[in-house]
Amino acid sequence: MSQETQQDCQPQHIAIIMDGNGRWAKKRFLPRFVGHQKGLKSVKRLVAHCSSLGIKALTLFAFSTENWRRPPDEVNKLMGLFLKALQKEVSKLNENNVRLIIVGDRSGFNDEIQEHIAIAESMTRDNTGLVLSIAANYGGRWDIVEAVKKWQLAHPERSISELNEQALSPYIALSELPEVDLLIRTGGEQRISNFLIWQMAYAEFYFTEDLWPDFDEKSLDKAIASFTQRERRFGKTSEQVAK
Repeated sequence: MSQETQQDCQPQHIAIIMDGNGRWAKKRFLPRFVGHQKGLKSVKRLVAHCSSLGIKALTLFAFSTENWRRPPDEVNKLMGLFLKALQKEVSKLNENNVRLIIVGDRSGFNDEIQEHIAIAESMTRDNTGLVLSIAANYGGRWDIVEAVKKWQLAHPERSISELNEQALSPYIALSELPEVDLLIRTGGEQRISNFLIWQMAYAEFYFTEDLWPDFDEKSLDKAIASFTQRERRFGKTSEQVAK
């Protein structure tokens, strides 16, 4: 298969729920935070691999609106890891022509994290390669509610009865990107956990028992190979798709 044909078949936008860091550490009698540190290394590998494959967009679920319910010590360490990644990894992304987007409610983060988010996005804004979106303090329901609020602010003179899918779509997070083609969830669970529920309306789902720190380039290739075997009908019949 030629490189052009392979890129035509592969997903344009991959979303990943990175599950299993804590269990990976627990199996090795290590603190949960060690699993999160190991998981960051998986992120670096997969970003580089997606870039090499010509994937247009990669969205990673890093921290949900519900994750604040975790033990305070774990949350504080996760915030520290997030800040460290923003400080140390963004220059590498920029060198590799990767654009970084942080999607979620930023008001939940401290001022230092918010400042580095702004710096990171500004630094990489004009890059034309892979778009890496990190969903942090994000929830799919929150996303839709925020979109409705933004629509109302933009159109104060219009009635809510005029709001439809086409009108709301531009206000949904990541609306400038292709819709998600492939969702991957590691760790064995088979649910979407309030992640990109609008953007994944027609996504193909791929669940794996691999814990996130063990998910590598070959694992991603396997998921993409599964995707290429799916028949995506988008409401049509198989006969219509064949034509």
